[in-house]
Amino acid sequence: MRCWARGRGTCLALALVLAPAASRNDQHQWGKHGAVVSVDRHATQIGLDVLQKGGNAVDAAVAVFLTLAVTHPQAGNLGGGGFFVIRMADGTTTAIDCREMAPVAAHQDLYLRADGSVDPDRSLIGATAAAVPGSPAGVLLALEKHGTWPLAKLAAPAIGLARDGFEVDCFLADDLADSGRLLGRFVSTRKAFFVGERPLRAGERLVQRDLAATLTRFCDGGFDGFYRGRTAELVAAQMQRDGGYLTTDDMAGYVARARPALRGTYRGVEVITMPPPSSGGVALLQMLNLLEPYDLAGQGFGSSATLHVMIEAMKRAYADRARWLGDTDHTPVPVEGLVSKGYADQLRASLRTDAVTEVAPGRPPGAPEGEHTTHFSIVDAAGNAVSCTTTINSSFGCGLVVEGAGFLLNNEMDDFAAKPGVPNQFGLVGGKANAVAAGKRPLSSMTPTILCENGKVRYVLGSPGGGRIINTVLQVALNVIDHGMPLDIAVRAPRVHHQWKPDTLRWERNALVADVRTRLAAFGHRFDLAPLGVGQCQAIEVTRRGERIAVADPRSGATAAAY
Repeated sequence: MRCWARGRGTCLALALVLAPAASRNDQHQWGKHGAVVSVDRHATQIGLDVLQKGGNAVDAAVAVFLTLAVTHPQAGNLGGGGFFVIRMADGTTTAIDCREMAPVAAHQDLYLRADGSVDPDRSLIGATAAAVPGSPAGVLLALEKHGTWPLAKLAAPAIGLARDGFEVDCFLADDLADSGRLLGRFVSTRKAFFVGERPLRAGERLVQRDLAATLTRFCDGGFDGFYRGRTAELVAAQMQRDGGYLTTDDMAGYVARARPALRGTYRGVEVITMPPPSSGGVALLQMLNLLEPYDLAGQGFGSSATLHVMIEAMKRAYADRARWLGDTDHTPVPVEGLVSKGYADQLRASLRTDAVTEVAPGRPPGAPEGEHTTHFSIVDAAGNAVSCTTTINSSFGCGLVVEGAGFLLNNEMDDFAAKPGVPNQFGLVGGKANAVAAGKRPLSSMTPTILCENGKVRYVLGSPGGGRIINTVLQVALNVIDHGMPLDIAVRAPRVHHQWKPDTLRWERNALVADVRTRLAAFGHRFDLAPLGVGQCQAIEVTRRGERIAVADPRSGATAAAY
């Protein structure tokens, strides 16, 4: 990783533009022992409390996860799923897959109208959009494999916040207002988040006693306390009332998986990330492999040369995502071939440095013939690290709170390819590998990642953002490895996004200065009409001297803490 002090002039200029007014605030914290960064101040502080009282990074991750289920209903959840990438101080790595699963009633034509067209509302809104939640099972599996504290102790702060309530901040209030029309469609959701006919406002108190009771049953009964008994019956009853597909048998049949973490290297840095059913890790390694021969540092951050090859790498990885990626428990996925250096060499052969090239899915070695999210990062004093991304898909999921249970259900069924080639809500297309099927996990873009140097954790990072997650993690990684940026500058730096289809480049304000955009246009790149936000990376650096630097993305209302 290059020294920032010897960085190029473009990087120095960027530092001057983006440097924070103070080196320490609630989005930038330094400590010698442990660090936590998450989207919510309650969750961040509770996670830090666990570390300070002797819990390890996994214990803190469980406490943060459960707190987010209370304080960040936009994406924190019991009714969704996610992925943990864990690296313990002894080098042991585990990828916990608690992605949601399709109900037994699911089939490939589930969301097609009689004329064969896709009905997107049924995969996005209400009971028909929900898959079997995986979050509680994932929390239990992570704690069983690497935790040290009992579940009840870790869940107690979250239960207290749900039972006694907390003051709604401006971020939650704005999101409730923005989603008010969706949330107002359901009686049970209005009970949870409305005062009269309107959503809660900043400064008002959100009390969730049904959710507190659900969390208590989960603590008392473990798996059976959520997936069987009262909670499972409440989910099934909601489905019966609203025409959904989940049953008590679907709930009882859920299984979280501990999978081998996906591993690769980039310029000597070890990359530990998430395997399928996330596409994130595969696409990240594929893009890094494609970019490795190019002198990105010499070309400079934000230059047309750097951006051009980065965009061309994005297009190739997202094309392969659409063709090859799916749930490996149901579909053969050539993971080793996709992330091999040799396959990157093959893809790079068609990449021109002076022009846009046509991109189609490749054929990696081993390929068979034929056819709101939130993230938190934690490092403890011993060097154990957790990168966790969790979601209910859209902000507030399908909008439906389970009556009597108090939690929102996901709309992850929209992450399947309802019909090959038809984009989902994020504009991502998929094929047969990601078709709807009973018991299958939908493809995800979540990319929880840990970067190691000389056998030790250096960076823990990840992001929400739907299809933009992978490119967010890619660019922050390139910023610290190639461009030598301090972590806070690497996270703040403006980003771009391309996902193959549609064939347009999206960008953040200040990411493309006028002459760079002119040169990219001359290469043949096409641009979306307006800038947009690209991800919200929450990251931690462990310096070579052992300090912990926690950075919350200023694009979010996230909070960092360290001690």
